[in-house]
Amino acid sequence: MVSKESNIRLVIIGLLLGILMAAMDNTIVATAIGTIVSDLGGLDKFVWVTSAYMVAVMAGMPIFGKLSDMYGRKRFYIFGLLVFLLGSVLCGMAQNIVQLSIFRAIQGIGGGALMPIAFTIVFDIFPVEKRGKMTGLLGAVFGMSSVFGPLLGAYITENISWHWVFYVNIPIGLISLFCIVKAYKETAPTTKQYIDWGGAITLIVAVVSIMFALELGGKEYAWSSAQILGLFSVFVIFFISFLVIETKAKDPIISFWMFKQRVFATSQIIAFFYGATFVISTVFIPIFVQAVYGGSATSAGFVLMPMMLGSVAGSAIAGIFQTKTTYRNLMLLSIASFLMGTIFLSTMTPETTRMMVTLYMILVGFGVGFSFSLLPTSSVHNIDPRFRGSATSTNSFFRSLGMTLGVTIFGTIQNTAFTENLKNAFAGMNEGANALGNMGDLKSIFEPATRAKIPAPILDKIVDAMSSSITHIFALSLIPLVLSAIAIVWMGNARVSVKKDENVNIEA
Repeated sequence: MVSKESNIRLVIIGLLLGILMAAMDNTIVATAIGTIVSDLGGLDKFVWVTSAYMVAVMAGMPIFGKLSDMYGRKRFYIFGLLVFLLGSVLCGMAQNIVQLSIFRAIQGIGGGALMPIAFTIVFDIFPVEKRGKMTGLLGAVFGMSSVFGPLLGAYITENISWHWVFYVNIPIGLISLFCIVKAYKETAPTTKQYIDWGGAITLIVAVVSIMFALELGGKEYAWSSAQILGLFSVFVIFFISFLVIETKAKDPIISFWMFKQRVFATSQIIAFFYGATFVISTVFIPIFVQAVYGGSATSAGFVLMPMMLGSVAGSAIAGIFQTKTTYRNLMLLSIASFLMGTIFLSTMTPETTRMMVTLYMILVGFGVGFSFSLLPTSSVHNIDPRFRGSATSTNSFFRSLGMTLGVTIFGTIQNTAFTENLKNAFAGMNEGANALGNMGDLKSIFEPATRAKIPAPILDKIVDAMSSSITHIFALSLIPLVLSAIAIVWMGNARVSVKKDENVNIEA
């Protein structure tokens, strides 16, 4: 017979592996995206490989959080694992960028259950004085998984095939599934609640509409076209409908009463803006390395690795010290590092050394790492245990919403800036126009062997155009970071209160 302590260890291993799989998948894809675009084409659509996943994650989080409060955590965590594994297999079989985006959405449905439910299970099985260290551990693994992800993704991409960056999830997911099925025996009471399907549907339609409007506007269709204006109109109508539904729903998908608590409200605001800003680094730094430096996928992986190491350190520190000081004090340290790193990233040029880029990424990673472990904890501050699933899923939802809108909005800005930079650089140059015409959708800029054949004067102009377009969005990302700083100051003096928790489920 397996002891209670052994059960808890297996449960934690299962949760850590689930987070490892979900987080590593994102960084593997970020590292391999240049090679994927080179193989499948569609540079103008590459952001959808990330944003399709984000939309699906965002849609699933509040629903799975509510369902886990109603019917228990275990069954929906297992469901998330199985769907994520199915999506991984399909992604590995994708034949074009559109298929890959659709299959990434399937992955996202599964991913929408993994992260919020993992943190909620930790809150269920550990007393309050131990949760800081455990959430710090989960947050650290979230960052540490992305240390191995870029390197593993780079190695697989260059030595096997990019298809296998998705298949690698299978053994990890199966071990996680085994641990949870075998060891997690849920005893915490659940409460039947109403699922706010109206709120879920209107919110998803609103977000998808605004994303398509921002992605297609100015490229496929003019901003003043009926298609784009129609998408904006759909967004306004469904977003207003969402707000109306939420004020009347018996159990709304986003419980507005939670926002009456200052700590909860500020935690969601910070999660949103941190998500919108952090996703830029994970998506565009690999692009910068491959397109500007002419590096390989391995080079992109090594650049992301220091950022993730920094996030591990930040998450661990926040987990250890969250019972010793206020949430605000820790988050002030977080935003100082995050802001400084982002300012430095906005100054990059093709002449910036890789060592300096590495230092910038460490600062960004260290700053954002605090939020991985601290914000889930601050989100359940003084929240009844019956609503833990909803509270943690709301926090994960706002982070994912920020990432979804961030990658779409900033991706659109970068693409527009890159196009304008190219037009200005090659105005009146027939040779440059011919060179660009022979590059298809500019995918050759990601291939070291092919870019070597591009005349140096032409390549320099392309590289400068890409570099300035990426640093431009880093400069713009300072806006949400400043808003995050304001929210952090507004958090007040709340801190973890260590006292007996009678609702802890110790039968894991």
